[in-house]
Amino acid sequence: MDEQSNCRKAIVYFAVSFRRLCLVTVSLPLFGLLFCFVTACIFQQDDIHETYCRVYNIIPSISSITGVSPQRYLWRICIAFHIGPRLIIASVYYTYYLSLLPAVIKSQHASYKKLMIICYWLNILEIASLCGVTYVSNRENYPVHEKIFIVFMIGSLSHMLATIKVFKMARQTMTEEESRSYAIKKGLFITSIVSTMGLLVFFLKHRLLCHDLAFSWFSLCEYVIASANMAFHVTVVLDFPTEELMVGRGFFKPVEHVKNVHEMTENESCPASTVVASTDIKTVPNLKKKE
Repeated sequence: MDEQSNCRKAIVYFAVSFRRLCLVTVSLPLFGLLFCFVTACIFQQDDIHETYCRVYNIIPSISSITGVSPQRYLWRICIAFHIGPRLIIASVYYTYYLSLLPAVIKSQHASYKKLMIICYWLNILEIASLCGVTYVSNRENYPVHEKIFIVFMIGSLSHMLATIKVFKMARQTMTEEESRSYAIKKGLFITSIVSTMGLLVFFLKHRLLCHDLAFSWFSLCEYVIASANMAFHVTVVLDFPTEELMVGRGFFKPVEHVKNVHEMTENESCPASTVVASTDIKTVPNLKKKE
């Protein structure tokens, strides 16, 4: 059977807007955090305002509002559904940056590849530590929770920095949308750095000096960091505004015949007009059912 006849059997079983998937993914922890904050402040004020020094406090920490029951169960469910798509997005970014290698200055290819790999694994580290800090609450095991939180902060900030560097190296000239994405990423990274410095200062003031409201300022910095982190990951909608995530068959030759993404030429893929979706064909832009 020749290649053209194989292409006629190309089928899309499922297709979803990558932009929509990313927005839903980020909205899960945002919704969970807001719900936990509001309900905990209304019904469990004594529990969430308890601090190490037992000083006056008005803003509870994220660990406090997500560590009480029943809020901890909703928070863990939100993060559980959040983690899966995050792993997919991390892999998509890795392949996307790899496809941009030809646009990088030739003398920087080696450093770009290394930085791209580092960026991917820092993203995985951030996701893994987010999972750990969620399921090991400060009320159940504070020493372990504290160490995982430190790993999350280091992984998150390092991933932001690596992403900004890779983004800049891959785009010597940027479109208006790319410039906007780059500027937002830089702004959010700077916000996270400043907030992290504030978080450390107020944490030490609370632990060592037991100042009133020091823990409230610590918590405020924590919320700013969490918001900046979520906003940073929302910028994926600017980098992939029209892409689709698909599950199907018959689009390309078997993977073992392709050494890397640069060898996937147009001759190896099927014409768009031969693809038939087994779901609603309208969800797949630019693909028309063959007459």
